[in-house]
Amino acid sequence: MTKNLLSEQSVLEASKRGATVLHYEKGTIITTAAQDRARQLGIKLLEQPKDVQQPPSPAKVQPSTPEVIALGSDHGGFATKEQLKSFIEGLGHKVVDVGTSSEEACDYPQFAYAVAKMVSIGEATKGIMVDAVGVASAMVANKVPGIRAACCHNEFSARSSREHNDANVLTLGGRVLGIELSKAIVKAWLETPFAAGRHVKRVEMIKDIEKKWGK
Repeated sequence: MTKNLLSEQSVLEASKRGATVLHYEKGTIITTAAQDRARQLGIKLLEQPKDVQQPPSPAKVQPSTPEVIALGSDHGGFATKEQLKSFIEGLGHKVVDVGTSSEEACDYPQFAYAVAKMVSIGEATKGIMVDAVGVASAMVANKVPGIRAACCHNEFSARSSREHNDANVLTLGGRVLGIELSKAIVKAWLETPFAAGRHVKRVEMIKDIEKKWGK
């Protein structure tokens, strides 16, 4: 008789559903990758009690839930912003473009603040800001209450900023990243959920530090 297999993909799908416990039948083979991923995402793997039926499988989960994304840039990131706009809309999200509107020289703090403010007051669920390198806009955005901005240069850092830090603003460098890599980073960032679990305490510590200095 073929035994059931609990793979890493099963754990990832459970995480996308928001599950914190994943049951398996007695005799199921659990891969090492599945165990490691479950620990990382804070999901408990528990053997299904006898005579207890698993609930019916939920409807297929979409890759990401539609969100309102505040999108901005300075002149150094304008070309990238314009290409990302249609890309993000193609992923099913609504984009609010806060500027800039050309490659004419402008000041990045103005637009990074506009992006961060929309997220901070709840007018956008997440924000993306593009300047020449990405670092400067992250500095600006992180001055706004409630913002956890991450400057990411690859897909790994993008996923990590979401899984571990619940980042709500992504900053990119239009002059250090190609457009295809920028798209890959944005896609990974938007589609990666916060892992919660042990990471919740650490994010709360970030919030506590912000509160202390906000008094």
